[in-house]
Amino acid sequence: MTTRLQAGDTAPDFTLTNDAGESVSLSDQQGKVIVYFYPAAMTPGCTKQACDFSDSIDRLQAEGYTVLGISPDKPEKLAKFRERDGLTIQLLSDPDKEVLTAWGAFGEKKLYGKVVQGVIRSTFVVENGTVTLAQYNVKATGHVAKLRKDLGLAA
Repeated sequence: MTTRLQAGDTAPDFTLTNDAGESVSLSDQQGKVIVYFYPAAMTPGCTKQACDFSDSIDRLQAEGYTVLGISPDKPEKLAKFRERDGLTIQLLSDPDKEVLTAWGAFGEKKLYGKVVQGVIRSTFVVENGTVTLAQYNVKATGHVAKLRKDLGLAA
């Protein structure tokens, strides 16, 4: 069984490569950080979720949030994803799935009624290195609006 993070846990630090080939570390981020894990760039649900975060980024940044989207995709695919869909959030690559696993976002899940190993669509809020919100098995559509509501932010 995959270990799942909860509010109050120390967020596992990471350094991953973004879509521009630069290293990005959680510990280098200022303020509040939304870390979300998604299965694959350029798929319908993941595209919807990434576009929703991009559409909300100005309001989230105004509230002090940074958004980091993490998938097992290689940086080159993430760059195509950013360009194709005009994404304005940071996209990070975790091809070895080490960060996904450390955060409990990789493991057994149900897909079309079958149990498979894969990325568990998950979202976390981290403040000063501590998880303040942990959500697993989130829905791609409508998730950002629900997250804003959960965080007490205006729609």
